[in-house]
Amino acid sequence: MKRNKNTIIYILLAGLSLSTFSCTKDFNEVNTDPLGKSTVEAHQLMAPTLVNLMSTNMLRNRNFNNELMQVTVDLGDAEGKVFRYDIRRNAADNTWNSWYVNLTNIADIQKIASQPEKLNKSYQGISLILQSWIYSLLTDTYGDVPYSEANNGKEGNLQPVFDKQKDIYLGMFDKLEQANNLLKDGTAIIATSDPVYNGDVAKWRRLGNSLYLRLLLRVSGKSEVSPTVIAKIKEMIDTNPGNYPVMENNQHTAKLLWTGSNVSTALYTSPYMASVRANDFYVPAIGQFFINNLVGWADPRILPSYGQGGINRFGIRPGTSGYAGVPSGYNPGNEPAKESRFYSSSENAAINLQTDRYTGIIMNAAEVDFILAEAAAKGWISGNAGTYYYKGIADAINYWLPTVMTGGAADPAVAAYADAADIEWNNALPLQSASANAISKMLLIHQQKYYALFLVDFQQWFEYRRTSYPFLPKGPGLLNGGIMPARLFYPTITQSTNPTNYKNAVAAQGSDVISTQVWWQKP
Repeated sequence: MKRNKNTIIYILLAGLSLSTFSCTKDFNEVNTDPLGKSTVEAHQLMAPTLVNLMSTNMLRNRNFNNELMQVTVDLGDAEGKVFRYDIRRNAADNTWNSWYVNLTNIADIQKIASQPEKLNKSYQGISLILQSWIYSLLTDTYGDVPYSEANNGKEGNLQPVFDKQKDIYLGMFDKLEQANNLLKDGTAIIATSDPVYNGDVAKWRRLGNSLYLRLLLRVSGKSEVSPTVIAKIKEMIDTNPGNYPVMENNQHTAKLLWTGSNVSTALYTSPYMASVRANDFYVPAIGQFFINNLVGWADPRILPSYGQGGINRFGIRPGTSGYAGVPSGYNPGNEPAKESRFYSSSENAAINLQTDRYTGIIMNAAEVDFILAEAAAKGWISGNAGTYYYKGIADAINYWLPTVMTGGAADPAVAAYADAADIEWNNALPLQSASANAISKMLLIHQQKYYALFLVDFQQWFEYRRTSYPFLPKGPGLLNGGIMPARLFYPTITQSTNPTNYKNAVAAQGSDVISTQVWWQKP
């Protein structure tokens, strides 16, 4: 039994689907396809794979990213409290396993769509985009990971090497270039196979190039690649934008729109409904940093007047002190009184994120705006950084409240909101903050980007690690020396199932601890 278990784990790490395996008893009967089909089509793999990936990302956003980034605080003094930077080793397992297993289906989409009798450039391109999306999550979470030899278990490679993060990034850039070229033709795909864009191939192309911008920016601080990636950003935005269309508004935002809250009948049910009990959904308190800014800015996403039934669009329930949060990282034994929290599905609230259709965000237009604002502020591209900044604010708010700032960056409501909130753009500001909380262009951009990335997998955490913005208050009860974790541990099982390559990865990258910086973080 132990030997069989290790075999299964080896294959999992190599990227094979667990559904391929079962106990040997009644093997033929149990593993006979009731539909009588021995093959699968590319379009049949897309929707279930995307649902699985979004379920993993949203659940881990809720209980990991949000705790690290002070969106929520899971009050208590028990061990393993993420908001204290107390990260258990098994916190790494779920994302690693889910991402690699689903990469098998993603890679199979490309393989099937590359067969002469089933040739479809659009499915090939979409597969390359999705591969880059998931590999970026893997490498930004763990650092060096299996890439070039991953998902080759069927070919007999059960112990893949761990590629260096720099090489993974270069590989992803190549994949996204290929995807952009493949999607130029606009080859039709089956609309019902696509829960993100309903078969709109042009929007997939915009997503691929927007993801490309995200990844280029992420490594732009590394001197060994900086000139090349900055030149690429300029090419995409200034020199040859027609060849690299990107997201321009919320109609281009990539989201898996949940179709209902009934787990038994809905085609796509939010994991917040399928996997989180109503009583658990509202347990974490809202973090003081997250909500106090919104309240201080009179942000429409937190104002009840813009919701339904007097509830704000983020579905936050006021506490005894109104819309107020609790400080993150407080000293053990000094637990603050719980204030605001999220409404759950059990409370008959007109709006709650547990049943919300719009929570399945892959990447949004506002993030692209803020990427361009940063690039313009640093002089990498032409255009006014302030214009991109205001458009980012508008697109972020309009995603949740489409009627508030209908004119985008040109709408006077955007400037009026920023002026009243005292977050207006000022070209005279320094690029970087000289000290904590000193206003700068980067602080303005990344403070707003933090809210635009609400619910988007681990992107708040990744961007904080890259930029150190926004300025998160450091409570006295933090572990890890009060320093934000730089990565997750490798899953424990890799030490026994892939020992040589695991040891090589640790020797090259650094100790397998949360304080070891990944390549793009290192000076």
